Amino acid sequence: MRIYISADMEGVTGLVDAADVQPGGRDYERGRLMMAEDVNAAVRGAVAAGATDITVNDAHGPMRNILPEALHPAARLIRGKPKHMGMLEGLDPGHDAVLCVGYHSRAGELGVLSHSFMGHEIEDIWLDGRPVGEIGLAHATAAAIGVPVAVLTGDDRACGEMADWDASVTTVAVKHAKDRFAAELRPAGEARTAIEEAVAAALAVRRTPPAAPSEVSTLTVRWQSASVASTLLGIPGVTAADPRTVQARGALPGLYRQFGVWMRVAASLTNQPPYC
Repeated sequence: MRIYISADMEGVTGLVDAADVQPGGRDYERGRLMMAEDVNAAVRGAVAAGATDITVNDAHGPMRNILPEALHPAARLIRGKPKHMGMLEGLDPGHDAVLCVGYHSRAGELGVLSHSFMGHEIEDIWLDGRPVGEIGLAHATAAAIGVPVAVLTGDDRACGEMADWDASVTTVAVKHAKDRFAAELRPAGEARTAIEEAVAAALAVRRTPPAAPSEVSTLTVRWQSASVASTLLGIPGVTAADPRTVQARGALPGLYRQFGVWMRVAASLTNQPPYC
C-alpha cells in the first residue's frame, strides 16, 4: 500500500500564531518539531495499516520545515521549492490514499491561522463557483489524479471544511479555534495518539476511487492587489472577472499547476508577510 502525506503547519498540534510557523519566528524551531511529530503519528498509523511505501511532502511556506532527521524512518521526504504541484508534489495515480496533516481553513473563516495559500494576498478562491481553500482544492485535485483523501488533521474549523467537501474523510481535530490566533489545545500526546489511531483505522477500510471532477473546471481567484490581477492577464487563457479577480478554465490537475504559476507571479509583485 502506497500512502501520500501532504503536511501543512498551521493545523499542527499546539500551534496558534505566525511566530509558531514562520522561519525566524520566536517559536518556529519548536513549531517545526511539533509538525514532525504530527506527521510521524500519521506515518505510524499508516505502517500499522500495512503501508509499505510512504511519501511525505513538506507543503508549508518555504517547504523546508520538517528536519529530515526528525522524520520517521519509514517515510521519504519531498523538501524545498519550487515544486510544480506545490502541496501535492509527487502525488500520482499509484498512491492508495492521501493524508492531509496540519491543514487549516480557508481565507475568511474564523479558524486558526486561516488563509488560502498566500496569507492576505488571496482574498477568495472559487472552483466552479464554489468557495474553496487549500482543503477543497487539494481534495478536488487528488480526485482528478485518482487518489482519495482518507484523513485530514487540523483545528475543528478545518475538519468541518473537509466534512463539507467529503463527509467520508476521517478528520482529527487537534485544537478548537477560539479566534484566528487562539485555540483550546488538545494535549499533545492525546492528539498524536488520535492521529495514529484514525489513520490506521481509515486505511484499513478499502476505499472506492473518488469521483473525478468535471472535465473542464473554472478556477477563480480574487486578489488583494489589482496589480497582481492585471499582470496575470498576460498569461494565455486568464481572463478578468473584475479589476482584482481573474479566472481560467481547464482540467484538474493541470489547472492546479497553473494556479501555482499565478502564485509565483504574485509573490514576485508583493512582499508583505502573511497573517497580517
